[in-house]
Parts: sequence; C-alpha cells; structure tokens
Amino acid sequence: MIHAHPGKNHQVSPPTRACPTCSIPLDSEYFDESGVTETEKADQEEVLTPGQEVVLASFELPPQYCGVLEYFSQFTDVHAEEPAQIRTPDIQWRISINRRPLYPYLALDRIVNPWGYGSFPVSIRLDENARLEFIVRRVSKGKSHHIKRIGGRIMGRYWYNAAYGDVV
Repeated sequence: MIHAHPGKNHQVSPPTRACPTCSIPLDSEYFDESGVTETEKADQEEVLTPGQEVVLASFELPPQYCGVLEYFSQFTDVHAEEPAQIRTPDIQWRISINRRPLYPYLALDRIVNPWGYGSFPVSIRLDENARLEFIVRRVSKGKSHHIKRIGGRIMGRYWYNAAYGDVV
C-alpha cells in the first residue's frame, strides 16, 4: 500500500484501529510523569530564586506517535497542610508543548488541580513527537506564603499514528 499526503493521487493508509466505545486507538500507552522540588534548603537558603524556573515533569512522544494530555496536578506543602491555601502569588505554573506555552495554562498563580484530590480531566491533543513540560517559575520572594516544596504531575496517552509510517 502506498501512503501519501491528502490531495495527492495515492492510496491513504487505513485508519488506526480504535475502541468502538471511546475511540482511543487500541495500541495506546499511558504516560505518567511527576516531580517535586524544594524552594529552600533546611537552613532556609533559597534553591529556587526569583526569576528561576524548574521543569517539574516532562514527557516526549516518540517519533511517529501522537497523543493526548488527560490530567495534570499541582502540589505545595502549604496547600497540603491547609487546603484553603490555593494561591501561589510567588510561584507561577505553566504547561508548554515544544517550548510554547499552552493556553489557558500560561501563568497560573494558584492551584487549579490539587495533587491527590482527583484533578479535573483535560483533553489536549499532542502532535507527533511533541515535548510536554510542566514548569514552575519563582516570580518573587513573598513574605505571606512560605512554600518550601512544590510538585507537578502530567498524565495522558500516546499511540502510533499510521499517517507517519507504514502499517503492516
């Protein structure tokens, strides 16, 4: 079978077999990446200084694979102790795909999907070979919040995309 781009005079590869209920390809795999970092050492020396950013979690789809981001979650030690403490005015959270910020997760200043509470699902398409990153950035050294530990988690699925190669 010849594989081609749409609009050309060639046969197109058959669609990937998908679940009849959810339409997710049968060969899909999960990814679940997370990371935790300290903002200060035990002696209160800053580790994450204003202007500095850290990639908490990342995942790169293999070549010829596409996927979907299904969940992300956030953690701070302050929120873990007191769930009402959702604001993070000194810390911004961002999700990016191939180094481009992903709207609407450009510069969150609060916890919108707390880690451990069953975050709200999202369904964001990831193109072939995409690199997904969950980044945190320290914007200032605030006196009202004493966040010492932050974490992020990204979860989703990925599968082989027959449009990028031969299917036997």
